[in-house]
Amino acid sequence: MALIHTCYRITDIDRSVAFYEALGFQEISRLPIRDEAVNVFMSQPGDGDMPRLELTYNFGVDSYEIGTGYGHIAITSPNLDATLQRLADQGIEPERPPYRIREGGARLCFVRDPDGYRIEIIEMG
Repeated sequence: MALIHTCYRITDIDRSVAFYEALGFQEISRLPIRDEAVNVFMSQPGDGDMPRLELTYNFGVDSYEIGTGYGHIAITSPNLDATLQRLADQGIEPERPPYRIREGGARLCFVRDPDGYRIEIIEMG
């Protein structure tokens, strides 16, 4: 078995796709689910047609409760400062400045997507 993707429920397709594109994802397909929903599948360069992220837009739903069980997903960046500058140019700001959890550990920070989901960006260069 292998983990193939994570799914989020979203409230605005265009806004969410733009956010994840700013993080380096690319939309690879959209799949309508009868008259109930649309799934937007996103991957990262080199993934081919294998989605890493499924964004589900349910018609007629304005908001979701994220809940206390959700934590975050994590992505890597070879240069966290450059990534944060590129994101800032698109209006995406970190929750707080980059930091290290322990001495000598990787620098990291968190951003939130348009629906409030946390994304950890870890510098791995």
